[in-house]
Amino acid sequence: MTNYLLKNINIVNENSIAAADVLIKNGRIERIGASIQPAFTVTEINGEGKYLLPGVIDDQVHFREPGLTHKATIYSESKAAVAGGVTSFMEMPNTIPNALTLDLLEDKYTIAAKTALANYSFFMGTANNNADEALKVNRHTDKICGIKIFMGSSTGNMLVDNYLTLDKLFRESEVLIATHCEDEKIIRSNYERIKKEKNILTASDHPLIRDEEACFESSLTAIQFAQKYNSRLHILHISTAKELQLFSNLKPLKEKRITCEVCVHHLHFTASDYERLGYLIKCNPAIKASSNRDALWKALADDRIDVIATDHAPHTLSEKGYSRNDDGMLILKEDIQYENAHAGLPLVQHPLLLMLYYYKQGKISLETIVRKMSHAVADCYRIANRGYIREGYWADLVVADLDRPVTVKHEDLLYKCGWSPLEAFAFPAGITHTFVNGNLLYENYGKAVWNESDKGMRLLFER
Repeated sequence: MTNYLLKNINIVNENSIAAADVLIKNGRIERIGASIQPAFTVTEINGEGKYLLPGVIDDQVHFREPGLTHKATIYSESKAAVAGGVTSFMEMPNTIPNALTLDLLEDKYTIAAKTALANYSFFMGTANNNADEALKVNRHTDKICGIKIFMGSSTGNMLVDNYLTLDKLFRESEVLIATHCEDEKIIRSNYERIKKEKNILTASDHPLIRDEEACFESSLTAIQFAQKYNSRLHILHISTAKELQLFSNLKPLKEKRITCEVCVHHLHFTASDYERLGYLIKCNPAIKASSNRDALWKALADDRIDVIATDHAPHTLSEKGYSRNDDGMLILKEDIQYENAHAGLPLVQHPLLLMLYYYKQGKISLETIVRKMSHAVADCYRIANRGYIREGYWADLVVADLDRPVTVKHEDLLYKCGWSPLEAFAFPAGITHTFVNGNLLYENYGKAVWNESDKGMRLLFER
């Protein structure tokens, strides 16, 4: 394979920024230092004025394959991910069929081995009646990222609300348990009450139905189970200020048994955006009032929140209740109803650019972006040889030009669903190179160039 030398590039890694050369050989980082003179043939890349970041590891995506490939495929969404600087992903089990057995889970790994452009892992799914099967993951702790529990409504048979099942999973799991925390009884009660009051619901009712209390009560339940058994718990997509009192920054990340994450859309949008974007930003848990966003940013800064992810969840425009007119504008269908508009946003092409926007806004440092999107994910899941820019590690790397503006245009989107809630948004920075396992997969100086000769690898875990 081609070897590379990145010359005099600003390396953002392990809470520092320093200019150096980076030598990539046989897919790994061979050397980091000043004025490297390799003894073998390399392709040299001038990094002057640019920044080198470890590739983003997104621990929460829905790539929809198998069974829902009209929305997305592992190939299409991993390609979008790579263009966005995401070099590894962990995908959720609510495909069709739901990944509720080891055989069904391995079917997804087989697809990814043939088509995924980024590195990959897949969560084992849970249901009220599959605890014994789900816990077979304990035999494969080095090869499977974790167990996913939907403690709120989900696709198919994946709502786990039986306390005996939850008790068994938390008691016996030897791998990380990732949870979607929303209390189903509270959600249903809110829905029935608001539906009776208003009759016709709109997108702006979504955060009232899936409110702060539903999130808090479910997160509290998950934490109580985890504390009872000292389980390794990671709560996904925290969206409320109230939940943050459940998390601590008193221990370093590697010593925590209970961790959490925030998703980029909860850091960016607020309930005021429903007026402009409607069902395009309908997602679970809901985007809520701005006071929650402010609290999330504060908790991210003080390390109560450990990870930034996307919860990339594509649906077709029709499923969201929209169409695109001849001018490319997204138009809400007149007959769409709240209940029929699917929940989820496609986001995996732009999470790093969105955080670089907030870096330019003074909300977050480059070092913190790298820590929350790469280092912390690797540490949470104990991913082997990834997530850092270190000699001997796989060369999953992203080159960013912080002075190269990029505007989101629908014709540039790589998602199979073909739309984004960020359309027309102007980012102040751009991604010029993405390496996956040392392969320069994506290069963009105004026009994207792809080298898809090598596929991503299965993530391995040091447990």
